Amino acid sequence: MNRRRNIPLEWAAINSIASKIGCTPETLRTWIRQAERDQGIRPGMTSAERDRMKELERENRELRRANEIIRKAAAFFAQAELDRLKK
Repeated sequence: MNRRRNIPLEWAAINSIASKIGCTPETLRTWIRQAERDQGIRPGMTSAERDRMKELERENRELRRANEIIRKAAAFFAQAELDRLKK
């Protein structure tokens, strides 16, 4: 409840600081919220967790592509073997 009373003051401070550092208030608010998550003050993914998630998603895509290539190669060579046996 105390946090709710500070929201107008927080937003006023964000607006003031954002104009001084040359970014939009929304950008600064986003940075503040992420810093709070990184410090464990606010729930959600930390920057490190988010970076790790992106890394794992990228690795997953690469592995799916590799598996698809292997599957197609196996089918190609299996068909080539069948064709060779028929001759």
